[in-house]
Amino acid sequence: MHIETPKKTIQKSSQEVYDFLIDIKNFEQLMPENISKFELINEERFLFALKGMPEIVLQRKETVPTSKVVLGAASEKLPFTLTANIIELGAKETEVVLSFEGEFNAMMAMMIKNPITNFIGTLSDNLQKI
Repeated sequence: MHIETPKKTIQKSSQEVYDFLIDIKNFEQLMPENISKFELINEERFLFALKGMPEIVLQRKETVPTSKVVLGAASEKLPFTLTANIIELGAKETEVVLSFEGEFNAMMAMMIKNPITNFIGTLSDNLQKI
């Protein structure tokens, strides 16, 4: 399953956006209002839960300086990645596209598509406020 947010323009340099996203604790600022738990596990991992959903542990999987940050599920039960593609438009203007990639059976995909779409849409919207 592949879900991608529309491009969002952020009035920061690509370096500033990248630095923000590789600092795991900053994801708390991006979370939706209906978050029920956010806990830093270490510099590369955090746990979060949205009301009515199970807890998910995300960890930093890959970084490409100033252009990409990839987070992935720490559990093999729900294998997925969340990628931030960072495109520099100018010295103080950057585009970010978030994409979710996961392998789920058809029933699971149908159940989680809307909540995941809403979740990454909120992360993307909140990125504009950094």
